[in-house]
Amino acid sequence: MRKYLLSFILLLLFACNGKGQHEPQNTTQQTSIEEIQKKSSSSDEKKYKIVPGVDFRYAAKKSMPAVVHIKVKFKQEERRNYYENDPFWEFFGEPYIPNPSPKMGSGSGVILTPNGYIVTNNHVVQKADSIVVTLSDNRSYEAKLIGTDPQTDLALIKIDADSLPFLKYGNSDSVEVGEWVLAVGNPFNLSSTVTAGIVSAKGRNIHILRNKYAIESFIQTDAAVNPGNSGGALVNLQGELIGINTAIASPTGAYAGYAFAIPVNIVKKIVDDLLNYGYVKRGFLGITIIDMDAQLAQQLGIDRTEGVYVDNVMDNSAADKAGIKPHDVIIELDGKPVKKASELIEYIARKRPGEKVEIKFIRDGKVKTTTAILKAKTEGKETFASANAVSIPNLGIKIAPLSERDKKVVKNGIKVVEIGPGPVREYTDMKVGFIITHVNDTPVKSVKQFRELMLNEKGGVLLQGKYPNSKREYFYGFKIK
Repeated sequence: MRKYLLSFILLLLFACNGKGQHEPQNTTQQTSIEEIQKKSSSSDEKKYKIVPGVDFRYAAKKSMPAVVHIKVKFKQEERRNYYENDPFWEFFGEPYIPNPSPKMGSGSGVILTPNGYIVTNNHVVQKADSIVVTLSDNRSYEAKLIGTDPQTDLALIKIDADSLPFLKYGNSDSVEVGEWVLAVGNPFNLSSTVTAGIVSAKGRNIHILRNKYAIESFIQTDAAVNPGNSGGALVNLQGELIGINTAIASPTGAYAGYAFAIPVNIVKKIVDDLLNYGYVKRGFLGITIIDMDAQLAQQLGIDRTEGVYVDNVMDNSAADKAGIKPHDVIIELDGKPVKKASELIEYIARKRPGEKVEIKFIRDGKVKTTTAILKAKTEGKETFASANAVSIPNLGIKIAPLSERDKKVVKNGIKVVEIGPGPVREYTDMKVGFIITHVNDTPVKSVKQFRELMLNEKGGVLLQGKYPNSKREYFYGFKIK
């Protein structure tokens, strides 16, 4: 079974779905990190001229003092509780050895303001008993957790200090493939390490975040990134922050040429929400989507292979109210072209409930436009229409037969059309749209067969299958009590 698994490793080798938050500030007048940055000036920016050609010195000089080393202390019990619910925990962490003594972890963070607001990864600080931040000049501070967002793997912390060096935001939308970038962090506890590379791709979704509504639209780079770089800075040659380094793709756990960073345009929104409210106000469109391809374009009778295919629409959602229907192909959001699903997910992730989004889409070969008013997601009340859906109470899911399009992906199986409270939601990051092909190595051929298999099932269950827009096999394991 391991041969199917590409070990995407979170850099600190532990992850979470927990939340930390603080007492929200007075929100009569909202605070923006970007506004704070604009009010502060740097003499370096005025006196230093970037020479033509590839020169990393200015970017390194600007970014190194603003990247901090984060050390966390946590209880061994917290680590054990997380991994014992994951059937593949041995791929992502060390074996649990009973030991009551506290354990340590480390990562990186980026100073965003002179008064000590620092962004890092959620998986760096989640469930930590204490967080200690060490600056580039070796000063150390105890940090407090302001808030976390598991869906993007971001967290905001604060230290009590003033006149700190900080990194200004760049614009991740303007970043181009082939552009030189620097990764700055503390790999293997080696403080203030800078590596260089290029942007290899944008809008990558690698299915690494363990959250049902995870938002992944990573900047991929070949700058060397290793365990300990989590939460560190990805900067351009102007020394501007364009991403937060988060993950690597590797069969060994060490750098193998592929690193991924959260785009700064997502970071801006998440950080400001955590600063002002202690949690993230997230707009919700209410659709399941997949990337367009040549085969799907031919099936729909259109001459376009780029865009986002709407697989299903949630009842009473923003998309439903705007008139979006299954089989529509979304091609623009607010006048900006959308070529793949991760771009749509990233764009909506920057919006809050109540904001409007103009959607251009193709239906029956004709281009149409509508406006959706985003809603807040209500956990546990998502329902997708499916005339043939069947409930599986002991799993907390609804399933339906495969459509003709699904059968082009797999010959046999059933499709998950709704996920509610139950072991699937509690112990896995399965998403609506998953096609189940096997249960405990038994091929699944119909809804009726799957229901009968699960009716009297007790103990361990392993579901195997695929997503319509992925060639990878996925495995979800959990226990039924």
